[in-house]
Amino acid sequence: MKNALIIGASGQIGKKLTQIMVNNQQNVVALVRDKSKLSDIKGEHLTIVEGDLKKDFSHAFNQSENKQCDTVVFVAGSGGSTGADQTLLIDLWAACRAVDYAKANNVKHFVMISSIGADKPEKGSEQMQPYLVAKHMADEHLINSGLLYSIIRPGSLTDFDPSSKFTSERPAQKDQATITRGDVAKALLFCVNNPPTDNTIVELFNGEEPIEEVL
Repeated sequence: MKNALIIGASGQIGKKLTQIMVNNQQNVVALVRDKSKLSDIKGEHLTIVEGDLKKDFSHAFNQSENKQCDTVVFVAGSGGSTGADQTLLIDLWAACRAVDYAKANNVKHFVMISSIGADKPEKGSEQMQPYLVAKHMADEHLINSGLLYSIIRPGSLTDFDPSSKFTSERPAQKDQATITRGDVAKALLFCVNNPPTDNTIVELFNGEEPIEEVL
């Protein structure tokens, strides 16, 4: 059975993914800053590890039963209400260190949550550019790491009920370039359970296809 480390497991998407995997009796190491944020998730396959992403969190990579983490999912984020300083520390620096820790621990597959627009951050709004630049540079660090990777760039996130229907084609209308957080979690689950044979970068939106047709 695979051992997955979820970095940012108490966030909105990370917690959904953690819950799904625990429900499926999959081995999960959940890295959070405060264990109490996952107090409502129970399961014998769940290991909760506390760590500060602004400091050394390499200990999270050696918590599974057989001491080998197969897959890392980086879904941490500084949040929309923080400034550029936190974006730099979490979305860029912590993501890059997670990649380095993964490489040092021979992780087989690294899944990165990025963002639509991370490929061309200069085209984003002035307000969004610090975030998009951070995501762009974190993605580049992963791309150049030598790890097998899946980079998921979701559209604008919503809290509607998940549809389990997807597309990788960017909608022409900006207000349609969206995806529910629940569907992002489902896409991440698919990535964990179905590692690609080749490195993958994909934009992801709600659409009409099942995830296995899109990823």
